[in-house]
Amino acid sequence: MYFCFFKINLNKDVLTIADLKKGETAIILDFPIDSIPLKLIEMGCLPGNEISLVQTAIFNGPLFLTINESNIAIRKDTAAQIQIEKVL
Repeated sequence: MYFCFFKINLNKDVLTIADLKKGETAIILDFPIDSIPLKLIEMGCLPGNEISLVQTAIFNGPLFLTINESNIAIRKDTAAQIQIEKVL
């Protein structure tokens, strides 16, 4: 017998950090724990924490973020896995 466990997000407009524009702020909702680097989690990249996009690098480069008063850079593919809710 096989079991399939998965999350269903009922929010049709799922946004990720990769969708943010420069200067926008958001709250982290969820992310796949097994594919996010441990260093990000240790720096406060956790559900419920507020993040801001400071700058994006050219040619699809890393995103520069502020999380808990710390500045970090993450790859765009990692940012695309972290679900957020924009703060208005």
